Amino acid sequence: MPTIPSPPEAKAKLQDTVVWKSIFRPGSIYRKGYRDTSRDRALASMNNLLYHLHPVKVKRHGLKLSYTYCLGGLSFFLFIMLTITGIFLMFFYRPAAGPGNELAYLDMEQLRTSVQFGDLVRSMHRWSAHLMNFTVFLHMARVFYHGAYKPPREFNWVVGVILLLLTLLLSFSGYLLPWDQLALWAFAVGTNMAGFTPVFGQQVEFLVLGGVEIGPETLIRWYVLHVLLLPFVLTIFLAVHFWRIRKDGGISGPL
Repeated sequence: MPTIPSPPEAKAKLQDTVVWKSIFRPGSIYRKGYRDTSRDRALASMNNLLYHLHPVKVKRHGLKLSYTYCLGGLSFFLFIMLTITGIFLMFFYRPAAGPGNELAYLDMEQLRTSVQFGDLVRSMHRWSAHLMNFTVFLHMARVFYHGAYKPPREFNWVVGVILLLLTLLLSFSGYLLPWDQLALWAFAVGTNMAGFTPVFGQQVEFLVLGGVEIGPETLIRWYVLHVLLLPFVLTIFLAVHFWRIRKDGGISGPL
């Protein structure tokens, strides 16, 4: 039985709804008589949900690879890669350790030997973390060399420093999760350094260890920091960082 086509009035009503306009640019191919001017394109991007993060205009120097080297974009891409691979690893990892119950270490060994593509994804996660530390540091060095920390971008420079510290903390917290000898001794060095904090050294060491020595409490504490708290805080500061770039006039120009 042939279907009856819907009247054009129904289609027009759908395109005039608030939901439709929030997803697509108003005008263009959806409405006749759309004026293609700079002001209208700016308003379409500013008032659109999907295009809000995309700038209407980009400065010419911001498109030169030799100026930015895309270090900020690479750092963000590596963060997305770490998130995807980290979620995959969480399906096969249990942060449990104790006498005769080394589930964390056994899960890492099973992930490396028994899980399909497990060793590949773990290697991608580890190398993405190393590369993110490297690209974030180079990004900060590039910003400092070009003087992009000067007014009106001094606040965003502080946000960038916080992002660098959060990146290093993520790498440090993830280093303990394999629960092997290399991770334990490396973490022991780091926590001993925290114990030399002036005045509050013992309290700081007890806080990071969850006790008087490295044990199951230390593992679960840093696992929660690695997969929940630190990524959440870093995502917030990333949003602030991108927002300030837009509010400060885009990428800073050459000196």
